[in-house]
Amino acid sequence: MKIINRIKLDRFVLAIILVVLLAYFFPGLGGRESKIPLDQISSVGISLIFFFYGLKLSPEKIKTGLKNWRLHFLVQLSVFLFFPLLVLTFYPFLGSGENSSIWLAFLFMAALPSTVSSSVVMVSLAKGNVPAAIFNASISGLIGIVVTPLWMGIFLEQGSGDFDLLDVYLKLLTEILLPVILGLLLNRYLGKYAARYSSYLTLFDKSVILLIIYKSFVHSFEDNVFSSVDLKDFLLIYAGVLGLFFLVYFVIGLVADKLQFNREDRITAQFCGTKKSLVHGTVFSKILFPATMPIGIILLPLMLFHASQIFIISIMATRIGNRQPTQ
Repeated sequence: MKIINRIKLDRFVLAIILVVLLAYFFPGLGGRESKIPLDQISSVGISLIFFFYGLKLSPEKIKTGLKNWRLHFLVQLSVFLFFPLLVLTFYPFLGSGENSSIWLAFLFMAALPSTVSSSVVMVSLAKGNVPAAIFNASISGLIGIVVTPLWMGIFLEQGSGDFDLLDVYLKLLTEILLPVILGLLLNRYLGKYAARYSSYLTLFDKSVILLIIYKSFVHSFEDNVFSSVDLKDFLLIYAGVLGLFFLVYFVIGLVADKLQFNREDRITAQFCGTKKSLVHGTVFSKILFPATMPIGIILLPLMLFHASQIFIISIMATRIGNRQPTQ
C-alpha cells in the first residue's frame, strides 16, 4: 500500500498531465503566433541537457562496465531490435491509412533508448546489478543517437517529402552529440559538480521536456489532431502499450534464464531492457519529425508507456527486493 501511494504522487507524471491540460486551456504561450521564442529556448535547453548528460558519464566506469558483455548485449538487443521488430509485425495492418500516425508513434517509442535515472533507481530497489544498470542506461542513450533516426528514417523518408536523414543527423550532431562529447571531455574537471548537483540538473532536464511537451500539444490541439482518437482508440493504444511492455519483460526473463544469468543480472536485464526514455523521445521528436507531423499523437504512446513503466516496475521492484534470494 505504501509503494502505491508513493507512485500515485509521482511528480513528473502529474506535471506532464498538468502541462497537457495547460496546452489545451491556455495555448497562447506556445501557439504559432506567440512572440515567445519557445523553439530557440528548447533548442538551447536540449543542448544543455546532453552536455550535462556527458558531464555525468565517467569514461572509467564505461570501460569497467564493458566486462559483463552478455548482459549488455541482451539489454541493447531488446531496446533497439526486439522492441522495433515487434511493432513492425503490425505494419501490414496499421502502417497505412488513418492509423499510420499511431503505428508510427509506436515505432518511434520502440526505437528509443532506455532511460537512466528510473532504471538505476528501480534496479537498486529490486537489489539488482546497479553498476550494470548505470552502464546500460548510459550507453543506451549514446547508441540511440545513431540507431533511433535510422529506424525512423526508413518510414519517414517514404511518407514525408520534407524528411532528410542527412539534415537530421546534422541537427543531432550539433544539438546532441557535440554537447555530449564536450561534457565527456570536461568530466574530469566538472564531473564532481554534476554529481553534487544532480538533483538540480534533473529538475532542469524535466523542465525542458515539459516545455517541449507543452509546445507540441498546443500545436496538436490547434490542428485538432486528436479528433480522430476517441475513447475506444485511446484504450486500444493503452492496451498496446501494456502488451508491448509485458511481452518484452517476460521474453527477456526467458532469455536471461537460458543464458543462466544470476539473480542480479536478470533483474537488471528485465528492468533496463523494458525502459524507454521520455527525455530522448521528446527531444528526438523535435528533431526527427517534420512540422507537418502531429507530434502530440507521436508522443502519446510514449507518455503512456512512461507513466506505466514507473507504476509497474516500482511494484515489481519492491516485491522482488523484499524476497530473499534462493541462493
